Amino acid sequence: MRIALFILLAAPVAASAQLKAASDSTITGFTHPESVGCDAKAKALYVSEFGSKLAPLEKDGAGYISKWSLDGKLIEKNFLPAAGGKMDKPKGIWVQGNRLWTTDIDSVWVFDLKTKKGRKVAIPGAQFANDPAVMKGALYVSDNRGDQLFKIQPADFLNMKGDPKITTVFKDAQINPNGIWPAHGGLVMVGFLAPDQPRAIFALGKDGKPKAISDPIGRLDGVYELKDKSLLVTDWNSGSLFQWSRKMGMHKLADGFKGPADFCVIAGKNGVTAYVPDLVQSQVRIIQLR
Repeated sequence: MRIALFILLAAPVAASAQLKAASDSTITGFTHPESVGCDAKAKALYVSEFGSKLAPLEKDGAGYISKWSLDGKLIEKNFLPAAGGKMDKPKGIWVQGNRLWTTDIDSVWVFDLKTKKGRKVAIPGAQFANDPAVMKGALYVSDNRGDQLFKIQPADFLNMKGDPKITTVFKDAQINPNGIWPAHGGLVMVGFLAPDQPRAIFALGKDGKPKAISDPIGRLDGVYELKDKSLLVTDWNSGSLFQWSRKMGMHKLADGFKGPADFCVIAGKNGVTAYVPDLVQSQVRIIQLR
C-alpha cells in the first residue's frame, strides 16, 4: 500500500536497526477500537470504535470514530460521522491531508476532517472490508474474509459526480489480507486467518499478483514500513507488536495484547511512536520506539 518489494528484498540489503521499546503506556475509554489513524500535522489521533459488542459484522449503527490528542486525551467521542450519519463497525483508517478513509463491513467512507462531510460507497462483493490505503491516487481496500483486494479510483470520491470505479486486484489467493501499506517498492500486506493457519507478509507485484516475502508467521493485522524498509507488524497469535525484515526475521517489541489491531506511527527525531489498539481489551497503547 508503495520494481516490487519482494524483488528488492531478494537482493543484498543493509541490516535493519533493531528497535526497542523506550516507554509503553495504556489509555482506556474505548469500546472495541479496531484502528488508529495518525494526523501528525493536526497533532491528533482518530480511532475507529465498534461502539457496542465485539461483533465485527453486525450492522447495528453503533460505530463511530473518536478524536484524541497524541498524549491520549479525548477531544471528541463521536467525531465522525457527523450528526445524522450512521456507521456500523468501522475498521481500518487512512489519513492523508484533510481526508480520512475508513472501511465499514461491505463499504468504505471518505470524510473531510474540517467540515465532517462524508460519503459512503458500497463495495460490490466485499465480505469484510478491512484496511484502506491510498497509493498513486487510488484507494486500496483489503477484504480479509473474502480473501481479496479492491482498487477504487479516484481515491478521493467525496465530491465527485457519480460513483468511483471499483475493480478487484486479486481474489482467492490464500492470503486473507488484513493490513496494507504503500511501501517503497509497492503495496505490502499481511494475512490473517486462524491460530492454526498462519499467514505471511506479501508484496504486490507489477503484474497484480501477491507474492510471499516471509514464511507464514501468524495472524497478522497491522503493518507499517520504517525508513530503513523494515516493517512493524501486529500479530494476534503472539499478542505482540514486532519489527520484521528478511534479514532480521521477527523481533518482538511489545507483547501482552489480546487483539493487537491496525496501528499508526508518528516519526520523531529520536525514533517513532506507535499507537496500537487492542480490539479485545478496549484500549490503545502508546509505545515509543528507539
